[in-house]
Amino acid sequence: MRHLLLSRFLRRGGGSGIPNGHYHHLPLLRALSSSPSPVSSDAELRKYAGYALLLLGCGAATYYSFPFPADALHKKAVPFRYAPLPEDLHAVSNWSGTHEVHARVLLQPDSLPALEGALAAAHKERRKLRPLGSGLSPNGIALSRAGMVNLALMDKVLDVDAKKKTVTVQAGIRVAELVDALREHGLTLQNFASIREQQVGGFTQVGAHGTGATLPPVDEQVISMKLVTPAKGTIELSREKDPELFYLARCGLGGLGVVAEVTLQCVERHQLVEHTFVSNADEVKKNHKKWLSENKHIKYLWIPYTDTVVVVQCNPPSKWITPKLASKYGKDEALQHVRDLYRESLKKYRTETESKDPEIDTLSFTELRDKLLALDPLDKDHVVKINKAEAEYWKKSEGYRMGWSDEILGFDCGGQQWVSENCFPTGTLAKPSMKDLDYIDKLLQLIEKEEIPAPGPIEQRWTARSKSPMSPASSSEEDDVFSWVGIIMYLPTSDARQRKEITEEFFSYRSLARSLWDDYSAYEHWAKIEVPKDKDELAELQARLRKRFPVDAYNKARMELDPNKVLSNAKLEKMFPVLEPPHQTK
Repeated sequence: MRHLLLSRFLRRGGGSGIPNGHYHHLPLLRALSSSPSPVSSDAELRKYAGYALLLLGCGAATYYSFPFPADALHKKAVPFRYAPLPEDLHAVSNWSGTHEVHARVLLQPDSLPALEGALAAAHKERRKLRPLGSGLSPNGIALSRAGMVNLALMDKVLDVDAKKKTVTVQAGIRVAELVDALREHGLTLQNFASIREQQVGGFTQVGAHGTGATLPPVDEQVISMKLVTPAKGTIELSREKDPELFYLARCGLGGLGVVAEVTLQCVERHQLVEHTFVSNADEVKKNHKKWLSENKHIKYLWIPYTDTVVVVQCNPPSKWITPKLASKYGKDEALQHVRDLYRESLKKYRTETESKDPEIDTLSFTELRDKLLALDPLDKDHVVKINKAEAEYWKKSEGYRMGWSDEILGFDCGGQQWVSENCFPTGTLAKPSMKDLDYIDKLLQLIEKEEIPAPGPIEQRWTARSKSPMSPASSSEEDDVFSWVGIIMYLPTSDARQRKEITEEFFSYRSLARSLWDDYSAYEHWAKIEVPKDKDELAELQARLRKRFPVDAYNKARMELDPNKVLSNAKLEKMFPVLEPPHQTK
């Protein structure tokens, strides 16, 4: 603050030819060098001397209004800079850098007894210890500055039952590591999200999902678990042991206990043939019912401001008649249009020299898109050009590829980004409501009407229902199908000002999409829901959540298993507020 106030004075000397840092001497210099008469000279001298004293007085007042610590070696105004973190302070942020906390307590137990001891101590001392997982969630749902616990050292495969096709693991194991371990047993997971870096505990607790109208979110793969709770210690849950709490805790957001061990239902390791092709809205509408029911995995990538819909279908090889796996165009040909746009844009926004950088030819599509967006991320016309280049890229990337399911079902999401994804019912496979396509149609119209600089793609996926009541896809109807729609804005720069502007634009974009949610009974993914700061908006969010989820049952379980809110954080408390428990007295 001191530097900011002083700089306001120093900037005033801008056009004088005298360096700004010496401006405080300027009035006296002028007074001493100009004297038409002794009387006027004395008057001028007194006037400027008064100005100088006023300036010095303001500086002194500013200086002593913001005192330095008693042990400071000297006092002087210096440019703003980030102070180094104390050695005992951990800086933890999510992958996109959109949420960050500094915490003094970050525990990594290496065994079940160590985890139990840490939670028991936190409960006794009424301290926070929020389960962290991999910390990948776009909304930072696992972050807590008051204290966190991470199970990265509890990452063992405990048992594989090849006959029953089940695996029991410590919850700190990452999805990629688990898949590698299952390979030798001829097993794999039923479905995957876009990435593989999640810890299994967090992967299931937030209700992550892949795509496929007959495949449920990943919490449905959980058939039993060990839950370490602050108040009741370790409890074992399954469909047979306390089924009501089991289903509630499968997608428990880390608020009911720390998942220490989990048994998952697996499937036989299998290959898939992925078919990627470009369609348009009219063709999608004609074929949607058929595609949704015939394909094991399917997703649509909608490109705003174009009529391009990228369709990605994945099925076992037996369903295909020797497809031609080679694409019509090579990788370089598919990327050439995007490279040309980047070079052309560099000439406009930067220099012609940069446009000749040979490194451009080594970049992937998502890297090129990030670099293009970084040039002018909020200029709608610029974003439209990038979207059209993306559409052209996908047209030249049509074709087939075959591989193991864990390799095929991944998706390069691009660089750091803001994302909002919601989930809503869309009928059944036998009787689709077509609300999924109607929603997209309205969203694209709103984007164009409001001229939102919306980059591609808008990703649309489907799942079957989940029996976990806290899942956004929860339903008592076995045949229900849910659509998941994600909107994004990339953060392709480290410039704080530019990131702030992108963030503000993203929340305007998200607010636009939110205007559709009530009409479609749409609710955000738990790892992507952003809690509003505005009190009225927060009250509206709380009311919406109560309408969809068993909030009272969830809070009751929280208070039984964690009455001191050890596992909670600000985000959880705002979404599911409960009264503070009374302090116990001896």
